[in-house]
Amino acid sequence: MTTQTTGRRTAGPGTAALTLLAPVSWGTTYVVVAALLPQGRPLLVAALRVLPAALLLLAVVVLRHGPAAAGGGVRTWLREVPASLASFGLFFPLLTVAVYRLPGGVAAAVGGLQPLLVLALSGALDRSRPRTPDLAVGVVAAVGVGLVVVQPGAGLDPVGVLAAVAANVSFCAGVVLAGRTSSGADPVLVTARRLALSTVVLVPLALLVEGAPPALDAGAVLGVAWLGLGATGVAFVLWFRGIPRLPVAAPPLLGIAAPVTGVVLGVTLRGEVLSAVQVAGFVLSVAAIAYGAVLPACRPVISATQDVGPLKKRPSRLVKVFTSA
Repeated sequence: MTTQTTGRRTAGPGTAALTLLAPVSWGTTYVVVAALLPQGRPLLVAALRVLPAALLLLAVVVLRHGPAAAGGGVRTWLREVPASLASFGLFFPLLTVAVYRLPGGVAAAVGGLQPLLVLALSGALDRSRPRTPDLAVGVVAAVGVGLVVVQPGAGLDPVGVLAAVAANVSFCAGVVLAGRTSSGADPVLVTARRLALSTVVLVPLALLVEGAPPALDAGAVLGVAWLGLGATGVAFVLWFRGIPRLPVAAPPLLGIAAPVTGVVLGVTLRGEVLSAVQVAGFVLSVAAIAYGAVLPACRPVISATQDVGPLKKRPSRLVKVFTSA
């Protein structure tokens, strides 16, 4: 049998920078949810994030390509279900629970585990071992973020910790799945479909479990507009655009910008003071982000349809199911 290799689309010099804007915007979540949005309503908050973003992006798709472009057939929509649930349907409610029950810094700190989680999930799906440098930087990233945001005496509510860990596992699963199903697709269309699928799940679930939503004041409306349109709609278009173009280790390292942004906002908006240990952690975190930004833009991957001998690592059945057209 002959050997063929294919590659991810080569990323331009600005791809990492644009992708980085997404986690920077996500870093505002902790402040906005805690200060502006209704408390004790995680499903409502999650639904309010996906609904306006889905409507906005579906409208953009229709205006650009016509109503038929938003379709694609049942199989196309079903293929997006796993990434949709991981990136939005599970992640947003779990993250909101973590924000409710933990100090913002502690909730953000768990995000430092993302590089290690992505490497673990990718290895499990592809039956491959992570590169030693990527693994080492993942450990450094986790330590750095922990030093920045976990302060002595911070409360550790068990439910909140479990929700934070589960949220990050869900998010990292979304990173891995998105990297396998988004390549070559219009990121606006992909994001619109995933948000629409999550809306179909979250809106009825929020009404069923939490009841009718309360009246929203001006601050809550502003918070919903920012989280839904800016930090979800626009941000995830940039994110899903960048993931297929970057090495699998890069997005979670760039994602560390989210908890770092949360710390910066705490310092600038709330007058928090960083200790020497936190400053050291901040430096480590920024170094990990920089490493993720300069990773090679394109790495070769083996075509799943070719037999290349005993050294080839075949994609797992789970990956084949998720990526089959």
